[in-house]
Amino acid sequence: MSKKALMFVGGWDGHQPQQSAALFAGLLHAAAYQVDSADTLDVLLDGAHLLTYDLIVPVWTMGQITPEQAAPLLAAVAAGVGLAGWHGCMADSFRENTDYQFMVGGQWVAHPGNIIDYTVQITDHDHPITAGLDDFAMHSEQYYMHIDPANRVLATTTFSGEHAAWTAGVVMPVTWTKQWGRGRVFYCSLGHVTADFDVPAAREMVRRGLLWAAR
Repeated sequence: MSKKALMFVGGWDGHQPQQSAALFAGLLHAAAYQVDSADTLDVLLDGAHLLTYDLIVPVWTMGQITPEQAAPLLAAVAAGVGLAGWHGCMADSFRENTDYQFMVGGQWVAHPGNIIDYTVQITDHDHPITAGLDDFAMHSEQYYMHIDPANRVLATTTFSGEHAAWTAGVVMPVTWTKQWGRGRVFYCSLGHVTADFDVPAAREMVRRGLLWAAR
């Protein structure tokens, strides 16, 4: 029997939520997943229905989530449903909801210099999400995050300080995993626009992360 994934897709259009969701829905389909998509956060209200999924993928930048919508999501992941996503579609969602941020393991705060060249360093070569991947270059936003120190960091990037002098030498997590109750959580900060995933290593890291997080 195929696994089931739910994507809830919306929020700020600048992060191209529909396009990036379609990209990774296609990769999940190729891995024999049934993928359901919703364009409303009300899909989260039915906690029993959320428990029928193996994976939930937030694709929703900013916006607001009500306590009634957030509570079933938090509970479903705690019960073992996987949570996985990328860039602002998962870690710049629902800025006022700290419980959601606690579950994700981080929150976007800045991208000094906006679109720049930078390198992603693979720091954990033993994890199945990053095994066999090499460091790679990006031309996009370089995410500055507030993060949970309990995360297992798989990849990082180092800030030059060119665009914010006080960040020189800061090593910032790009990709991590964590637990939320019995649920696996995966996050990758790459993907400001869908074309960022034309970089094969970036796309593959997120693809593997989605599959890893699913129960």
